[in-house]
Amino acid sequence: MTLRSALAGAALAVAMSGAAQAAQINGWYIGLEGGANWIDDWNHSFFALDAEATLDTGWVALGTVGYGWDGFRLEFEGGYRDNDLESYSIVGVPVAGVSADVWEASFMANVLYDLGLTDDLSLSLGAGAGGDFANVDLSFGGPVSFEDDNWSFAYQGIAGLSYAVGRQTSLFVNYRYLRIVDAEFDFRPGAAVFLTNGDDVVKHSATIGLRYALYAPSVMSDMTPTPPPPEPATGSAPRQFIVFFGFNKYNLTSEALRVISEAVVAAKDTGSATVLITGHTDTVGSNTYNMRLSMRRSNAVKSEMVRQGIPASAISSNGKGETELLVQTADGVKEPQNRRATIDLN
Repeated sequence: MTLRSALAGAALAVAMSGAAQAAQINGWYIGLEGGANWIDDWNHSFFALDAEATLDTGWVALGTVGYGWDGFRLEFEGGYRDNDLESYSIVGVPVAGVSADVWEASFMANVLYDLGLTDDLSLSLGAGAGGDFANVDLSFGGPVSFEDDNWSFAYQGIAGLSYAVGRQTSLFVNYRYLRIVDAEFDFRPGAAVFLTNGDDVVKHSATIGLRYALYAPSVMSDMTPTPPPPEPATGSAPRQFIVFFGFNKYNLTSEALRVISEAVVAAKDTGSATVLITGHTDTVGSNTYNMRLSMRRSNAVKSEMVRQGIPASAISSNGKGETELLVQTADGVKEPQNRRATIDLN
């Protein structure tokens, strides 16, 4: 397996996926990824002499099983890495004829947070800890080789970008910084070679992969709808205005600003004594998270109305979460018309 083949496989999967819609990870998922692996030069002791091992670029394959909620993910990761020795030196002098193959199996528990950049693109940041099992097959020339393996504690940092290519499928790239603590290998009694007290082993990996959510949400169109024209009261200006939001967003779009400006003009023209702003969400996410999101939406609208000249004392804002849907849906459905804030003039 090479990085080139991993890239080709991922590109083929994207081509076959067809039209894509964003899918937030809420529930169980699985992932597969592969790519390149680099190991920093390892400084260690050789018969109490300073030695350094340089390894060439290898490959890595990883599989994950996890659970997502409200932007967080808890996952379990199994990995396999393989690298060959490129050069070996003792007290700065290169040693000829030394070769080695290093393969490692890692088992990690990770916690990550997905920060939405757009409806389809997200930035992932996380960390993990677990164990690393390393096997070293060492040869100093000739047919004789020596082998040792070792379990060590390991921890890592993870950063990546993920793009939704289907209702349940995401294409992602990841970078991992993996540190193996107190790596030690002892090849005695087969040879009088004793490698110990080495520095921590630091590994870097760049991978590309696919993640699949093990649930099938009924995903509606994710485009922010054009607000329906408010129904005017007889002989008066409109008394309710509706502002729509993107998925998991509370920022104001240009269309939202236009609607708010109309509401401000109407409030000033009619001399409205009070303004009531109510935020709402769709059914994706927990009740607690959606309640907070609905409040952020109503407060965003309130701040803009105050900026445009409506006294803050005349505005009341609240959030209803997913309790008062404009379009009735099942749980986990991304319905654009439910992602809204209403402005009522009284």
